[in-house]
Amino acid sequence: MTSLRTFQSEIDQIHHRELAKQRAQAAADRAKADKDSSSKKAAGKASHARKESTDAADASKGSNVGNEPIASGDGDASTLSDIDERLQTLLLSRLPENLEKARNLIASLLTRNRGEYVFRIGAHPSATKLFAGQVSNEKEDWQSAPCTVEELDIIVQETQAAVDELGGKVIHCCFRTTSTPAQLILYDSLKTSTLFESRTDHPRAALLLRLPPPDVALTPEVRCAVVGNVDSGKSTTLGVLTRGALDDGRGRARVSLFRHKHEVESGRTSSVGMEILGFGPTGKPILPPTAHSTDPETIRREKMGWEEISRQASKIISFSDLAGHERYLKTTLYGLTSGSPSCVILIVGGNAGLIGMSKEHLAIALALSVPVVVCITKIDMTPPNILEKTVEQVSKILRSPGCRKTPVFVKSMETAVAVAQAFGKERLAPVFQTSNVTGEGLDFLRTFLNLLPASESDTEKFITDQPLEYCVTEVYSVPYVGTVVDGIVNSGSIKAGDAVLFGPDSNGNFHATSVKSIERKRARVPSAEAGQCVSLALKRVRRTEVRKAVRQFEGQVLILYHNTTLQRNYQAMLHCGAVRQTVRIISMDHPQGILRTGDRATVTFEFISHPEYIKEGMKLLFREGKTKGLGVITRLL
Repeated sequence: MTSLRTFQSEIDQIHHRELAKQRAQAAADRAKADKDSSSKKAAGKASHARKESTDAADASKGSNVGNEPIASGDGDASTLSDIDERLQTLLLSRLPENLEKARNLIASLLTRNRGEYVFRIGAHPSATKLFAGQVSNEKEDWQSAPCTVEELDIIVQETQAAVDELGGKVIHCCFRTTSTPAQLILYDSLKTSTLFESRTDHPRAALLLRLPPPDVALTPEVRCAVVGNVDSGKSTTLGVLTRGALDDGRGRARVSLFRHKHEVESGRTSSVGMEILGFGPTGKPILPPTAHSTDPETIRREKMGWEEISRQASKIISFSDLAGHERYLKTTLYGLTSGSPSCVILIVGGNAGLIGMSKEHLAIALALSVPVVVCITKIDMTPPNILEKTVEQVSKILRSPGCRKTPVFVKSMETAVAVAQAFGKERLAPVFQTSNVTGEGLDFLRTFLNLLPASESDTEKFITDQPLEYCVTEVYSVPYVGTVVDGIVNSGSIKAGDAVLFGPDSNGNFHATSVKSIERKRARVPSAEAGQCVSLALKRVRRTEVRKAVRQFEGQVLILYHNTTLQRNYQAMLHCGAVRQTVRIISMDHPQGILRTGDRATVTFEFISHPEYIKEGMKLLFREGKTKGLGVITRLL
């Protein structure tokens, strides 16, 4: 019997192998197209390109004289710590030539990290001790070179001056080393002096250097899927995060998020709701001016529009509010597979624990290899003994062999900053304890979300220098505009006016059309690149002609659960990216011709209704009732 851990490793290898083949094929096609062009024109372009490359290399050398190679944001902690120490040394010297090098270093860091970098000053506790909550004054528990309060003053002052020249903003996060909880203190460039009042034994700080994007088309976006059992507080948490107003304990904050009348009446989400939270250049959340109002009608009527938030934001967090009831599991699965989230936020009610569909949603997130964040809500109404049991249960499940996660309980701003930098690179599962009524813990959660890397920065999943591939997830008919499709650009780039092919139709054919306009977060943009979620208005296309993204395909599958046996002609609902359709098993290579729980086989599937656009290497998940299977597409037939 194949274990889930082994099978996940194998399907990841298949996915990366097929992806490499597709990229190599695209590169070969481009090379062939270039070769077919005029040799004289190609030679002239090659010479010009070589000259530009040489000039760029010389300019790079001239601007980085005396500087060592700089790691990108994906470097390990030790490399980033070395960069921070080198930057501190340059700033402390206050010599004009060193300050110039420091400005070049900051500019390079901002460029390589998409306009955002966390600069940590002074000695900071080791990640292992910090995440375990066991920080002491022992020397071995601290990393990087320590600094005095006077040196910290100089570093912050010179950093602020350098960033102001580059057009960015700085926020200062000051951490206490006493028993007093850490606090996030926000300053503008004219009020940095008051920051040092909280310095004690180990003076240290974290500065977020951020350059505002020039337009909405380049604003970084983090996609998060919010899941959890029914009545755990998913919609209420999102309402408080995005609207700013605290809940009254009876669900006032969630009303503005519901899309249907029956959702308002029942208080339960049945569709995929979309909400966004914007962060400005200083890291402050962008909230409506009526955030502190207690009138439900005012909160619902005066909410900020997406276009207004997008114009002000330097980073956008996009939430998919998914259904928690078992009846809507198919909708929740579609939201998890089609939305391509960077992380899954699992909402757990402190008074109920990890029960029901919460375990199901956690298992699906682990099967899809999506990082998990746990948010324990309702801590204001939960008795301490019940809350303690919930925390123990969450820790036990996350550490279990099926999850193999390390829970990190975020109880300080310093921990929130550190875990956000390490999230996704290590098997960490941040755990936040929040109250939507008192607001406890929400600042930690907002800071964590603000520092997460952008979804489009995942270069393994989204490639810009490949042919355009746009995956359609929703189709609308907008008055005076026509057919509008919503989805994610998986590869390549697209501009308004580009000619594209859309399909396949019921016969497997593609049709030509052109893009009239592009919108991102309801704001008009001229273009879009791989990894961005945008809406396209198509020319002369009927809504009925567009379907969401081969009739037969082969895949390696592992049966996660089935109460009897699977045989030929068995039908189940397949989820593969934005594809959601019933499939039938045509054949399998199992010796007995049947599959049970834990069995693995190569299975040939057939779509029941119509062909779908899929690729080799795509991960799939199929279910029918309590039956669940995980796999990867290996061959198109």
